[in-house]
Amino acid sequence: MKLNKMLLALAISAMFLTACSDDEADQALTDGSQNSASGINDASTGGLNNGAGVGGSQFGAGGAGGYGNSRLGPEFSDPNNPLSKSTIYFMLDSSQIQPDFEPVIAAHARYLAGHPGQRVALEGHADERGSREYNIALGENRSKSVANLMRAQGVSDSQLEVVSYGEEKPAAFGSDEASWELNRRVELVYK
Repeated sequence: MKLNKMLLALAISAMFLTACSDDEADQALTDGSQNSASGINDASTGGLNNGAGVGGSQFGAGGAGGYGNSRLGPEFSDPNNPLSKSTIYFMLDSSQIQPDFEPVIAAHARYLAGHPGQRVALEGHADERGSREYNIALGENRSKSVANLMRAQGVSDSQLEVVSYGEEKPAAFGSDEASWELNRRVELVYK
């Protein structure tokens, strides 16, 4: 079953990569972005303290495209604004927020505090390792960590929804460290 998922992910990745033109690839190399081993571009967050450069996802979960909500302002699509980041990544078996992601959470907290009618779901995720129950609990603890930091910065409980998907909605389907890094996350989904 995992082999089928991996083959499907590879096939989709191959189609995505062949659809990119040489001009797009040249632009990516000249715009100053940092490329990580997992193919993620993001020069603004610096990764997971290990230089991985993880801060946005090629699968739509990392940037403004992950919101899918046209009611949000232009600051959500400005790559220089921390509001354009919608994914917070975590270390293995941890729900502790890494210092690299504190400014992103703070920016979202300021936005929410200034827009009391706006709500956000904090969707916690884990990689495939561990039991289903453990991963659901870990995803929930990750979401709660983000929620607690936002509450401390003035966001009301009524604006926050804590959700955990555990390992059920991976951002990457591989069984390697690069994929696991992408799957250990909380996604901020504005409603």
